[in-house]
Amino acid sequence: MRWMRAAGRGLLVLLVVLTGYVASGARAQEDTGGGRGPLTLATAGDLTNYLGPLLQGWNRTHPDEKVTLVELPDSADETHAQMVTDLRGGDRSRFDVLNIDVNWTSEFAGAGWIRPLPRDRFGLGTFLPPVVDTATYDGQLYAVPYVTNAGLLLYRKDVLAKEGVPPPRTWAELERVARTIAPKYGLDGYAGQFLPYEGLTVNAAEAVYSAGGTILDEGARVTVDSAAAREGIGFLARGVREGWIPKAALTYKEEESKQAFQDGRLLFLRNWPYAYAYVGASAKGSKVAGKIGAVPLPGPDGPGTSVLGGSNLAVTAHARHPDTAARLIVYLTSERVQRQVLTRGALPPVRADLYEDPELVREFPYLPTLRESVLTAEPRPKSPHYDQVSLAVQAVVHDAMTGRQTPEAAVRRLARELAAISRR
Repeated sequence: MRWMRAAGRGLLVLLVVLTGYVASGARAQEDTGGGRGPLTLATAGDLTNYLGPLLQGWNRTHPDEKVTLVELPDSADETHAQMVTDLRGGDRSRFDVLNIDVNWTSEFAGAGWIRPLPRDRFGLGTFLPPVVDTATYDGQLYAVPYVTNAGLLLYRKDVLAKEGVPPPRTWAELERVARTIAPKYGLDGYAGQFLPYEGLTVNAAEAVYSAGGTILDEGARVTVDSAAAREGIGFLARGVREGWIPKAALTYKEEESKQAFQDGRLLFLRNWPYAYAYVGASAKGSKVAGKIGAVPLPGPDGPGTSVLGGSNLAVTAHARHPDTAARLIVYLTSERVQRQVLTRGALPPVRADLYEDPELVREFPYLPTLRESVLTAEPRPKSPHYDQVSLAVQAVVHDAMTGRQTPEAAVRRLARELAAISRR
């Protein structure tokens, strides 16, 4: 969520409960020595079906603290809407634990829906450094990183090898190969996730960041009206206008874009790492199995910047059993379970040591590239009104990509809309 599933939809995973006090300050911090009992975990749809066995392992050894899994829709936007509806019910909420997209942390914490957590309980020093920042708000830890993510550029290595060209490092190289070589093989050039939903916000932010721009600064001040933002959005709009981004990509989410690549219709695809795992060497039914590679996203003058994706485990303000929630999170972020998150779920773990494990690198050869991308990735704009920020980005960038507005006009409009949101 979603990754996104920002990821994505293969990427939003299980949601968990933690300890602390109600973020609104309505009551003092609870003693984490008590509060044991059963929990309900809310997550987006588990597309890889790995989560059940993990929870069965917990439930077998904790018969009085069993976890019930509630799967919400696959779409990040629909999952967000259902969670928000439930959380607004206050103590009537049916969820104890939430697996939230990394960019919902600020929104949920600012609204008082999730609890602050003690940093010293979760071994954060073993995590990849950038992922911890996604779990904080106003200097306080409000969630624990569970899955991370960064966008990669997947490419047909068989096609590039025949042409004697390396995978692209810059936008100019990507455009040239997508425009000139892809048609020779009956392929479309390049696609990402360009339907107006959270995935388009991610793709647009990556384009702006790669060009050296920002959307909001750390203080949530609007900074998008810049030459870098015009260059980034212009890159996407130009691709559709010139045809090396197919118009069909304007309807793609994660799964649709993965399927197009898996069916042998694309030369290049921006997606989360799960797509590599599911169309790679061992993928059943994939027409490109054994024919793909992965590199960091390109930028104007060299490697670009990915948006940091993934999901965090958060405890709701009215969680029934905070100590059980905390211990469940420790379990889910342990080395043993994080290894299974990768091997069973094809989801990138948050523990740094797993990216250098020789056995895992042999099985998942993209891990070194993914680690590089995660360490240089940037979060989406942090705002307590993030849902509104994302909707504005989606609408404006889609209008630019469909030719309804020029990139220059789109950036000016986006700056106005984001300024109005920040005043609310």
